[in-house]
Amino acid sequence: MKVILLGELRGKGGEGDIVDVAQGYAENCLFPNKIAQPATPGNIKQLKERAHNIQQREEKRLSDARDMKAKLDDKQVFIEAKVGENNQLFGSITAAQIAKAINEQLSVEIDRKRISRGATIKTAGTHGVEINLYRDINARVSVTVGASMSEMKPSEEAAEAEADTQEAVDAEKQDASENE
Repeated sequence: MKVILLGELRGKGGEGDIVDVAQGYAENCLFPNKIAQPATPGNIKQLKERAHNIQQREEKRLSDARDMKAKLDDKQVFIEAKVGENNQLFGSITAAQIAKAINEQLSVEIDRKRISRGATIKTAGTHGVEINLYRDINARVSVTVGASMSEMKPSEEAAEAEADTQEAVDAEKQDASENE
């Protein structure tokens, strides 16, 4: 069945595109949700009259997506998580958590649905995440996952405390030698 899209439909097209879809999909999903309308001769005529407005909106969406790509490309965000042995996380970092971190740390509003499907992170470290901004415009963000200071293992805490103590001893020795 031929339909006219009223908005972007991932994998099919954008506003004003005439696409072929299954009749059940059109009648049960696209029409009730006002994502598409039937491609009747009258609707096609209206589409041709609105083509200029649709083109302007499309250009605005593309420029907004390019601006967003410039803000996000090659940026880095940090997410704290509980880390076990061999850098394995307790649980995983989801697209929603990545989107929240980007929103908070980079001040850019990203919908979790725009983050690539394979973005679930299960190990500590730095991971590249792909974000689909609009059609074929994608940005890549580095997500670093690690433990917070309060979650350090006792041996790590002891090593850090020992290093701090050694720094204090070295500073005292230097002060003593300067006073002589």
